[in-house]
Amino acid sequence: METFYNYTVIIEKEDEGGFHAFCPVFPGCHTQGETFEDAVDNIKDAIRVYIESMIAHNEQLPEEDITIKPLRIAL
Repeated sequence: METFYNYTVIIEKEDEGGFHAFCPVFPGCHTQGETFEDAVDNIKDAIRVYIESMIAHNEQLPEEDITIKPLRIAL
């Protein structure tokens, strides 16, 4: 039986091309991809490996406490 985890990721388009993806709840969990879809696939793999490592070391998985809120700034 599979266990599913939900974590927020941020994907940014890079000026020089491609995409940078990271998961703020896991320090150092960053990756990239040539396309948006590649970046999504790569960050999923990176998070999976991170979680597997934490479980193997009997570490408690973090609970996410992130709020994403777009802001409109008037000048």
